[in-house]
Amino acid sequence: MRIGILTGGGDVPGLNACIRSVVLSADDLGWEVLGLRRGWEGVMEVDPNEPDSIAAHVMELSRERVRGIDRTGGTILHTSRSDPRTHEDGDQTGHVLEVLERLGVDAMITLGGDGTLRFSAHLAAQGMPVISVPKTMDNDVFGTDYCIGFSTAVSRSVEAINALRTTIESHERIGVIELFGRRSGETALLAGFLAQVDRTIIAEVPANLDVLLPLLAEDKASNPAGYAICVISEGAKIEGDEGGDGDIAKSAIQREDVGIGHRLGKEIAARLDSGAVVQELAYLMRAGEPDAMDRMVGFAFGGLAVQLLQRGEKGRMVMLADGNYGHVPIDTLLHGRKSVDVSALYDRATYRARLMRVEGMPMFLY
Repeated sequence: MRIGILTGGGDVPGLNACIRSVVLSADDLGWEVLGLRRGWEGVMEVDPNEPDSIAAHVMELSRERVRGIDRTGGTILHTSRSDPRTHEDGDQTGHVLEVLERLGVDAMITLGGDGTLRFSAHLAAQGMPVISVPKTMDNDVFGTDYCIGFSTAVSRSVEAINALRTTIESHERIGVIELFGRRSGETALLAGFLAQVDRTIIAEVPANLDVLLPLLAEDKASNPAGYAICVISEGAKIEGDEGGDGDIAKSAIQREDVGIGHRLGKEIAARLDSGAVVQELAYLMRAGEPDAMDRMVGFAFGGLAVQLLQRGEKGRMVMLADGNYGHVPIDTLLHGRKSVDVSALYDRATYRARLMRVEGMPMFLY
């Protein structure tokens, strides 16, 4: 058996742990693993008739090659956000299948978020044996409670929020800290709760400034240290200004729209007698080595993916539900949208996380 493995979408800590787990598990079975570099984009660039092209985009992964990579962040395979079905030259699904066949790939294990895994499901529908592994620090892949990268992103965010308190307090301002999260506010909700900030604005609930700003002013006035902190998801909206997603789907340097954090900061400065400190944590949330949770889940997801192939199962996505590892049909993510359960976990009136109950809830309280 020869397995192909790739990573797509944004990098997150824990990907290398998963790659190492796949390679070690496959090696124990006497199987080979080929790393396909730069996600689906790299596969599309392979010319199977040119050895130099193959060498530039394909990496043989041995036990020695993956030694120690679990301790590092990012992905040794590098990544891209390409979907072969939307290539400028037309649908490249046929080329992808041809490349995999010419490379002798018997099955694929794909690590990615919504975009990468959607094409993985499409490839599985064409008859290619595929096992997909959900990863995204937004934790918004439908069909799993947990995606690789989420825990580290939350940990990084909490550390940064608490570090920023020293500056915000010193200047007696209102801090606005913007976190990644285009469609789901889970990262902001949990990071805001754990850092015990004053208010948290999530992507699912538009902010009414006539309500939010007086609350922040009250938070600042009632704090003996004279400051307040608000965490906001990058995909959040201001009430009355909800017409489309604007530039949010583009990469940060391609956007012309002013980010929601800066927009809120300007409103604070204009409407309240307070200065504002605005900080986008952005890529710092996914930088550096994985925490214990993402290493553990990365190892487990990688091992489970190989075990499924060993049993002859294909077209599956590994997942976690209620703290238990399992797997679901690979196209599960196409049939729903994962977001914060606002009624259970969020107080719209106060812009704060709330815990309705704890007993019987999973570790991350959702």
